[in-house]
Amino acid sequence: MQRYTAQVIIIGGGATGVGLLRDLSLRGVAALLLEQGDLAHGTSSRFHGLLHSGARYAVKDPLAAAECVRENEILNKVAPHCVRATGGWFVELAADDPSYTQAWLAGCSQAGIPVQEISPVEACRMEPMLTRQVRRVFEVPDAAVDGFQLVWANARAAAEGGASYKTYHRVEKVLRRGHAVSGVYGENVLTHEKFLAEGQLVVNATGAWAAQIAAAAGASLEVICDKGTLLAFNQRLCQRVINRLRVPGDGDIFVPHETITIFGTTSELVQSPRENEPTDEEADYLLSLGADLLPHLAACRVIRAFAGVRPLHADDRELGKDGEEGREVSRNFALIDHGERDGIEGLLSIVGGKFTTYRLMAEKAADWAAAKLGVTAPCRTAEVSLAPHIPEDAVKTAKRLLPAGAAEKMVARLGPGTPKAVEAIQGDPRKAQLLCECEMVTVAEVEQVAADGDTHHLADVRRKTRLGMGTCQGAFCTYRALQFLRHAEAKPALPVDELTSFLNQRWKGIRPVAWGPQLRETELTRAIYLGLLDLGGN
Repeated sequence: MQRYTAQVIIIGGGATGVGLLRDLSLRGVAALLLEQGDLAHGTSSRFHGLLHSGARYAVKDPLAAAECVRENEILNKVAPHCVRATGGWFVELAADDPSYTQAWLAGCSQAGIPVQEISPVEACRMEPMLTRQVRRVFEVPDAAVDGFQLVWANARAAAEGGASYKTYHRVEKVLRRGHAVSGVYGENVLTHEKFLAEGQLVVNATGAWAAQIAAAAGASLEVICDKGTLLAFNQRLCQRVINRLRVPGDGDIFVPHETITIFGTTSELVQSPRENEPTDEEADYLLSLGADLLPHLAACRVIRAFAGVRPLHADDRELGKDGEEGREVSRNFALIDHGERDGIEGLLSIVGGKFTTYRLMAEKAADWAAAKLGVTAPCRTAEVSLAPHIPEDAVKTAKRLLPAGAAEKMVARLGPGTPKAVEAIQGDPRKAQLLCECEMVTVAEVEQVAADGDTHHLADVRRKTRLGMGTCQGAFCTYRALQFLRHAEAKPALPVDELTSFLNQRWKGIRPVAWGPQLRETELTRAIYLGLLDLGGN
């Protein structure tokens, strides 16, 4: 049995969990994070990728709105390499209620959200795909954020500060001595070896899984699982975030990311965080809604649908007359001290909130842990930069050896690991080859990431490099990348099983949108893997 010790044990490797790990490391607290999969494999990567200005919540959720605009400003300062300052628009259409716009403007003013009105004529010139049914347009500081990149930036910074994280470690039980927690017990899902982690405090930051972890400690916690489905298009349909200016609902946000656009979302209550399968009906429904803002949406190519499960705090529920429970729950977050509520000392659950407010959520959880441990060091995550130091000569050399776009992307993804990749390319120019043309991922980058101690699957490589996330959805890069997984420290699956698992995950998102050009590409992928490579064993 593997044994670990730390002052604070964090369960959950999403944005809040790794944010807390980093916060505690900056305060000098020994912390260990345990995650059942890879970092950011859950809700923290299954969202719009929107860094909220808070304007979406200005009417119904003024506290969440004020938190979002403050955190937006902080993240732009401390993690600029993870944020794309696209700006955002809220668009009132001819069919929308003008009185809501007035309430929205008042809410934005109260929350401190800067708003600037743009003429409809100018708006349509700047965004040609926008409907001509525009009545009013307002600019706010929305932005796009790379969830994977931000989570890994926090994890690496925490590790540099002395903290530890273990991926593919599933917690099965929270251990207690009398009325106080003493650690956790679980299994390494790769090796099936059991582990014991001992600590003074345990923080449940598992998002949609929070109720299950609380139950594993003998505590009660009700979490509403609210599934949201989104669509990814193969091009930038707009240059800035575009929101429908109305009561927040389904299908009213477009977010540009790199060369694609993400659009959504829906809201459906589900019983489990594992119920995250997008459906054909949801894809059709979203396309019909999006056409109100971008009339030619049906002619655009959708490359995949995906879904995440929002963990909403049940105590914040305010049921509406129409029964749309998920939309009626506050986007505020809650800290539940189970010592006060359930008589289990040293256990904290943190639920609710938004990706945009992950740092604030982590700060409040770290304040609780510090108070319990008698640590007086203040939070520093709003001031200490997450941007890595990358030697300028390595950046210049990368741009000389690679196409400009590929060099920029590699530097952004590898950060301080850039010099090593550059050195590898200088030693063997073949490593400058693009394994994934869609996302411009080089052989050197994949080889380096595959050798990381926390890389075990092709999906782990994908989350760190975006391999297979572009237009071809892995058709041409998956079999090329598989050979480099031999560098991984743990190889839990046979190569054919690894390949099948990766492609099946891609298929999960392609299936609901397999029509037109996407269907033709899917058939080409089938021909490559089932025909040429005989993946089906026929």
